[in-house]
Amino acid sequence: MVRDFLLGFGDGLEAAEGYRAVRGFLKSYAGNEATYNSYRTHVERLLLWSLLVAGKPIVELRRRDAEAFMEFCLNPPSDWIGPVVKSRFLRLGSRKKLDTDSYIINEQWRPFSHTVAKRERKIAREAVATLPSRPYRMSQGSVAQVFAVCGSFFQHAIDEGLTEVNPFRAVKQKSIYKQRNTLDVASRSLTQLQWSYVIETAEQMAVANPLHERTLFIVATLFSMYLRVSDLVGRDNWRPTMGDIRRDSMGNWWFHVVGKGNKAAKISIRDDYIQNYLVRYRRHLQLSSLPSAHEKTSLISTLKGRGGLSDRHIRLLLQEVFDSTLVRMAQEGWNNDEIDQLRSASLHWLRHTSATFDAPHRDMKDLQADLRHNSLSTTQNTYYNSLDEQRAHSVKGLKIKN
Repeated sequence: MVRDFLLGFGDGLEAAEGYRAVRGFLKSYAGNEATYNSYRTHVERLLLWSLLVAGKPIVELRRRDAEAFMEFCLNPPSDWIGPVVKSRFLRLGSRKKLDTDSYIINEQWRPFSHTVAKRERKIAREAVATLPSRPYRMSQGSVAQVFAVCGSFFQHAIDEGLTEVNPFRAVKQKSIYKQRNTLDVASRSLTQLQWSYVIETAEQMAVANPLHERTLFIVATLFSMYLRVSDLVGRDNWRPTMGDIRRDSMGNWWFHVVGKGNKAAKISIRDDYIQNYLVRYRRHLQLSSLPSAHEKTSLISTLKGRGGLSDRHIRLLLQEVFDSTLVRMAQEGWNNDEIDQLRSASLHWLRHTSATFDAPHRDMKDLQADLRHNSLSTTQNTYYNSLDEQRAHSVKGLKIKN
């Protein structure tokens, strides 16, 4: 299918050569699925644009082409945009994926997808209304990624002797397309009230149905150790086990993890988590109260006992808790201002929420180590906003009319 598509272009566009260059670049990231998928999205758009819009081989693009591509990404034509993310190909075969399965092109796939904010989707669902139409808008994070990924591709092409220039590095005024934003973590964190309802709801779900003991354990684990979802799912070379939760000679508990960039680290664990959530879940699993250093039991398992859950599965379990919390708070009479953030809440919010709550009580370097931030300034700027508070306080009492 891909070969036939490439053969449809004239020889002057060198479509097959460009495709091979892109594949060679992406092969370097095959060991990290998330990075591979992200890089493929951007460099695939660049290849398609060079063939279908610019009408020139991808390795012959220059600075003006890079600028034109950026403008294109910021405002792509409607026929390049789909309503949701779709698979590029559709598999034909049984429910279980087999090597003998065949594939066809998915006619619904588009290089760009229009995403609707989670909050808007939930409000529309609650009101039984259609979603409002919004123009496509590329996020600032995606804009920065276009420069990074496409720049990396051309550096790869230079190293391979395919070209001599990197058009994306040659763009002088990148600020035209992207801006530096400080993360407003408050907009992606739960309030103390909301978090208390979330954890109580998870506990109530576990009491009502023991199958939700796993859900409660996931919520408590993510929150207690500022984890990313990949820390629970694992990586190609590491899967989290109960034995990764270890006590040192001083009686302190640590979670030994392999995080982003395959960096090994250890995260300090609060006693409350060990005593009230880890012990509870292990007893539910009919294990000893505390894990041993060499225990191989999966940290999270399927209900049938198979080790490991997918990223999507964990997110769905968390979403069920958020949805139940939203309903519960509404039923108990809390106003919309108090519950609205829950409509946007996602798994990663638990990391921000916990770090925000803990920052006033922890040394900045200790929190940085457990969050696994490379730079202390990231932790400081995100969670220690004393300068913002001082700035707000300095203007709060000023009068408009003296």
